[in-house]
Parts: sequence; structure tokens; C-alpha cells
Amino acid sequence: MLLFFKKQQDMKVKILIILLFIGFFLTGCAEVKPWQRGNLAKSIMANDPSPLQSSFRQHNYSSREAAGATSSGATGGGCGCN
Repeated sequence: MLLFFKKQQDMKVKILIILLFIGFFLTGCAEVKPWQRGNLAKSIMANDPSPLQSSFRQHNYSSREAAGATSSGATGGGCGCN
């Protein structure tokens, strides 16, 4: 009798995991209408809205911190010079 309840409980857990898995991946799907694509293409929706400014900041930060830069080859001595 106890074995029957254990199998039934295991089955419920498996079904719950499968439903959560399906629900997790289906919620990310969305249809974008043609008139909504203009809003998504705006620069404010980008991961980095000002890439040039970010590049300058990264260069300055890396040269002042005397650490190797990840995006550029410049390294510095901590004084701000290259």
C-alpha cells in the first residue's frame, strides 16, 4: 500500500515538473505586430543605447585602473596615460 502512494506521488512530481518546464518556455513567446516593431527598434530599447560613450568610458576606466581592458588592447599605469 505504501509503495502505491510513493509511485503516485512520484508521478505527480514528474507531471508538475513537466508543466512548469512547458509553462516557463511558452511564456517567453510573443508575437510582435508590424506596428510594434518600430517601438522595439528605438535606440532606448538597445542593450547599450550609446555604444560610443560606453567605449570611451571603458577605455578611461581601464587605463586608470591599470587593469587589462577586455574590449580594447590599451592598458595603463594607473595615471591615465597609455
